[in-house]
Amino acid sequence: MKGVLCFYCVKAFQLEKSSLAKNTDPAFVSAGFRNWKKAVEKFTDHTKSRSHKLAITTHCQKENTIDSQLSSALAASQQKARACLMKIMSCVQFLGRQGLALRGNESEEGNLAQLLRLRSDDDFMLFEWLNSRSHDYTSPKIQNEMLSMMANSIVRDIASEIRAQPTLQYSIIIDGTQDITGTEQESICLRYVDHNLISQEAFVGLYEVSLTTGQNLANVAKDVLLRLNLSLDGLRGQTYDGAANMSGKYAGAQAYLTQSQPLALFVHCGPHCVNLITQATCAASSVVRDALQWVHEVGHLFGLSGKFKTIFCNIATSEHGSFTTLKPLCPTRWTVRVAAVHSVLKQYEAVLLSLEEMASTGGSETATKANGLLDRFQRGETVLGLHLALEVLEEMECLNKSLQKRTITVAGMQAAVHYVKTALQEKRTEGRFKQIFDRATELVTSLNISPIEMPRIRRPPKRLPGEAPAHAPAASVDYFRREFFQILDTADVQFRERFHQASLEVLQKLENVLVTGKSDAIVDQYPEINRRMLDVQLAMFKSKNTYISSKEAADILRGMLPEVRGLFDQVEVLVRLLLVVPTSSAEAERSFSALRRLKTWLRNCMKQKRLNNVAVCHI
Repeated sequence: MKGVLCFYCVKAFQLEKSSLAKNTDPAFVSAGFRNWKKAVEKFTDHTKSRSHKLAITTHCQKENTIDSQLSSALAASQQKARACLMKIMSCVQFLGRQGLALRGNESEEGNLAQLLRLRSDDDFMLFEWLNSRSHDYTSPKIQNEMLSMMANSIVRDIASEIRAQPTLQYSIIIDGTQDITGTEQESICLRYVDHNLISQEAFVGLYEVSLTTGQNLANVAKDVLLRLNLSLDGLRGQTYDGAANMSGKYAGAQAYLTQSQPLALFVHCGPHCVNLITQATCAASSVVRDALQWVHEVGHLFGLSGKFKTIFCNIATSEHGSFTTLKPLCPTRWTVRVAAVHSVLKQYEAVLLSLEEMASTGGSETATKANGLLDRFQRGETVLGLHLALEVLEEMECLNKSLQKRTITVAGMQAAVHYVKTALQEKRTEGRFKQIFDRATELVTSLNISPIEMPRIRRPPKRLPGEAPAHAPAASVDYFRREFFQILDTADVQFRERFHQASLEVLQKLENVLVTGKSDAIVDQYPEINRRMLDVQLAMFKSKNTYISSKEAADILRGMLPEVRGLFDQVEVLVRLLLVVPTSSAEAERSFSALRRLKTWLRNCMKQKRLNNVAVCHI
């Protein structure tokens, strides 16, 4: 069996680096100790020797210098700080992703502080960090900096993804609103087509503007695109609402952007067009217009008067077992009124009884208003007006919801509009009106309210020329039939006017090129399309596939092998061009939902005088 050596003495004296090396015991340095009978005695003597103690001291100095000790402590501190910082940032990211406020009325009551406290219960390092340091990386300034870094990173990724597409093609969507301070905020979104030929709409930020003129808004849009390193050469579409400063033909933002990029086709937001059509249609008939106004008034009374709300809930529950809330009509969104009208018609008797009881409670202003509404709801014309309104509002609401989807295309919008327009035209029959009139009459009879009567017909002034007698409906059915037909005719005319846009005609020509395979001079306007190669590829593409729209063509390209898809690069460019133009500004409006909730919360805090050190962070 071989002997044993002293680890420290071998390291220190094997090469005779010290003057004490000659006094060391060779058995522990080179030869090896084998005298096991005296092992305990010799080991004890060796550990007490000066040479062994020097060897241990020398080794410790080499391994644990002051510099190494300080570096290790600094590295451990940095590692701990980095780990805690990442946990804090993950909490900020979670709250920002959910659209929740980071801070509350007091710093310790905010969502961030409470979330960190919850996480520190299972993490002692985070608990120690939050409670033992003066700088814990949770101050309002640092929170805003974290959110700003995350937001900038997201926007950079969006811009990079747009630039990474085979062809630079994108569109811009803008909508504006005011914050609680009255400052105008413009929401800007970008629409592009990804590698899978799926349309994407991405919110890139809220931007404060000093002026809301068309030229200034166009300059803001150009500045945003410049900061994102997106050239105007790739701008192919723009969509806004119908405001003059946005959609104006000569001084709107779309006009100034079109001057800089003529290929940026402007499309008036489809849902806004539907709202305008619905508004004009309902206003075309005084019966429908007044009936909707009474629904709005009773919904407003339900929201403001707790007494009326309690009366209605008790009556409706006793009759039906449950109740549906009465809501006022949205002043700007005409296509979200169906639920409010249905709620009144479904609980019409409960509404009458509630208004009657409320009107008899005394001489308050609320009782007076309830008495006036009771008189209106006791008329059969109100019931008929609500039934006539539903004939238009239901189809319009379906169309509005369809046009707000992120993946909707111009061709899809036109097809959906055609379906709804045709459906409304098909209702213009004697039989359809008779069904509506009979249904309303049946409800009026069951409620025992005033029958449906036409208003008094005014005689024409005598000063008007002509001896022929003025036309007067013989019965109420004839009068309200004319009102119903007038509603449908107004809707038809409005559809023709609102969706007759020059840009839609250009896109329709491009769609025809894709569907028919026959090239058109319109293609020469786009520098990214090689017309000669497009003709060759379209002929080959049409011979192997059957499709009737750009969306179906995109589905075919998406399912091809990469090598086969590469044969139709010009066809793909044309498909991308048709898919990239937006049809609505709904994405820009969605970005305001969190901002509107924030405004409401801040307003309530100010009313209650609780707005102390309140700062809300959101992306």
